[in-house]
Amino acid sequence: MDLIDVLSSRAARTPDRPAITYLGEGEAGEVSLSYAELDARARAIAALLLPRARPGQTALLLFPPGLDFVAALLGCFYAGVVAVPVYPPDLARPTRSLPRFRSLMADARADVVLTTPALAALSAALPPEWLEAARPETWLACDAHAHAPDAAWRRPALPAGALALLQYTSGSTAEPKGVMLSHDNLIANQEMIRGAFGLTERSIALGWLPLYHDMGLIGLVMQPLFVGCPRSDT
Repeated sequence: MDLIDVLSSRAARTPDRPAITYLGEGEAGEVSLSYAELDARARAIAALLLPRARPGQTALLLFPPGLDFVAALLGCFYAGVVAVPVYPPDLARPTRSLPRFRSLMADARADVVLTTPALAALSAALPPEWLEAARPETWLACDAHAHAPDAAWRRPALPAGALALLQYTSGSTAEPKGVMLSHDNLIANQEMIRGAFGLTERSIALGWLPLYHDMGLIGLVMQPLFVGCPRSDT
């Protein structure tokens, strides 16, 4: 089993069951995706990725917290592309956030950057040497294509030990450091979390942790999808 199986099997068995809800500001800010909708968005993003990145290459995920980030993460898994979640740089505090962002881009050497239309404009504001160091061939505003037809998607043949994720440290005390996590690593970790917490499909997960690091990403995005319980994020 890999992370493609986790979502696609949920979408096949319980397509209309809520998979994830994002709670924005105020009562009108709540948005949800069912397992079928999340699966469709992941397939569409994978289809968008496949002509631009081969399985095993890396994609930087440059998103604010929300459903677009989750769909892009799963789209990378569906394409066999290694996902690299990144905090979007805070242009209001450039002296603090931009050096960390540059360091992470150079280290990850991303082949593609997945982002929103607003953040895609950031590529024009970055110094050319930053882009050269990171080698991103394409910046894709994939939320605009979230409902594109997924007919071009073909499930990748993932080799044993295939990488799923480069998970970077926050960089708050030193240069960000990436940890290579395979699909097998993540599945084994999810099994351990499920057993330790006794989670089932009838559980409900609610969290407000950042989505880019271990507790928010592994515990509050992947674990509810793995177990099949609804998840809400604020």
